[in-house]
Amino acid sequence: MGGIFGGGAPQQVAAAPLPPTRSDAEVRAAALEARQRRAGATGRSETILTSPQGVTEDAPMATKQLLGSA
Repeated sequence: MGGIFGGGAPQQVAAAPLPPTRSDAEVRAAALEARQRRAGATGRSETILTSPQGVTEDAPMATKQLLGSA
């Protein structure tokens, strides 16, 4: 039964190739690299010296002076 659009037998679809497998050494190297990347990504967050409330002391205020005046 050809139908309106014709055609023939359906074409065979080729099976997808298997993904490449990683060796145990590659997996360990990738895990070590990821662990080192996370350890190095701590950034400057550990250098913040204020509390979450911020600086609680009054900031030193200086008065503005015009140049040439005492």
